[in-house]
Amino acid sequence: MTIGVFDSGIGGLTVLAEALKRLPTQNYLYMADTLHVPYGTKSKDDVRAYILESIEAMVREGLDALVVACNTATSIAITELRERYSFPIVGMEPAVKPTVEMNRLTGRRVLVFATPLTLMQSKYYALVSRVDEERIVDSLPLPELVSYCEKLEFDREIMGNYFRDKLAGYNLQDYGIVVLGCTHYPFYKNLLREMLPPHIQIVDGNAGTVKRLAALLSRYGMMDGSGIGNVRFMCSGNSPAYMDKMQRALGIYQNSDIEAQSAK
Repeated sequence: MTIGVFDSGIGGLTVLAEALKRLPTQNYLYMADTLHVPYGTKSKDDVRAYILESIEAMVREGLDALVVACNTATSIAITELRERYSFPIVGMEPAVKPTVEMNRLTGRRVLVFATPLTLMQSKYYALVSRVDEERIVDSLPLPELVSYCEKLEFDREIMGNYFRDKLAGYNLQDYGIVVLGCTHYPFYKNLLREMLPPHIQIVDGNAGTVKRLAALLSRYGMMDGSGIGNVRFMCSGNSPAYMDKMQRALGIYQNSDIEAQSAK
């Protein structure tokens, strides 16, 4: 059995890493739409076409389930993908609902980091409108961050200056939670932990997404456990250099996650 994981670039590797931890006896096919990354600064119609083309290429390789490991792609195409394909499909959305519930009694606000395109979608607006009755959610577009991540730019000084500039207009004492609303952003979680005041929690949707995947696989009787955690990589540009970068990026993220866990 093969579980597909799709993203515009390397961001979905943060979801894949979570799946490898929680579902290690499955096999995975990871697809990056390298010809068109980043999605967050492009038009909705163009991105929709890119997504459908990429998923179709994955289906030709053989899929039993799919994780759309991209908030922007989920908001634009998840409904159409579920209409097209009969296998289980899990999407992502910024973890606004649980963080609003967590913060409701603290008197502090929630700050959502996301791509401009995600923040412009009606799906995101509807989500916030539905759960944010007390109007404690603020949204911060970070249009450059995906491109930094795609370049494997993790220099602490460069990225620290970037985040300080973006957060300059915010009183961080007002906030209790920062939501990482793009799967690229957890690559910077450790740096953000060091920069943000200690009372701020940093939340992403990866663990919840993989839990939903596991529940769906169980419901459909697909938790056969016959895989070995094998990962195959694809990219729309068929670039050997990008294939190598995906493997390196997965290792970087997994090592940083191990370091963060051991530091607790």
